Amino acid sequence: MNHTVGVLLLGGCCVAGLALVPLGLPGLWLMLAAVVGYGWLTGFHAIGLVTIAVVLGLALLGELFELWLGYGLARRYGGSPRAGWGALLGGLAGAVIGVPVPLVGSVIGAILGSFAGAMLFEYSSSRTAQTAVRAGWGALVGRLAAATAKVTVGIVMAVVALVAALRG
Repeated sequence: MNHTVGVLLLGGCCVAGLALVPLGLPGLWLMLAAVVGYGWLTGFHAIGLVTIAVVLGLALLGELFELWLGYGLARRYGGSPRAGWGALLGGLAGAVIGVPVPLVGSVIGAILGSFAGAMLFEYSSSRTAQTAVRAGWGALVGRLAAATAKVTVGIVMAVVALVAALRG
């Protein structure tokens, strides 16, 4: 395979992965697969085990950010652990429900699902509307912060991968 074509394909996969992240889809893992695939196709000359390990570590870090921010901000805004779990489950359910709406459906669904899940789970235990709404708001803010953090991590992953590929 031509080096330029390979780098362009890797770059295209990185852009596609970055586009998937806000949709709640495994974009960082697509990027990791592209990095491993590029390394394999080039005999691991340009992209070796160190680069793959760095990209894998960044992908895991992105997932930790998502869990921590989505769950943690619901709690920080006054929600109980149930609100944190509600945000997590509601976000997943909302992303699935929103899939039929092209491009933005799963993003909006995940955000609204996080809000609704945290609010409902918190209300079921506290029976206080104000606390439940605050927990829901924290979950919404957390979901937006998590998407931003994951896209940022994805950009770093893309830069690491492309710099390594261009050096080879």
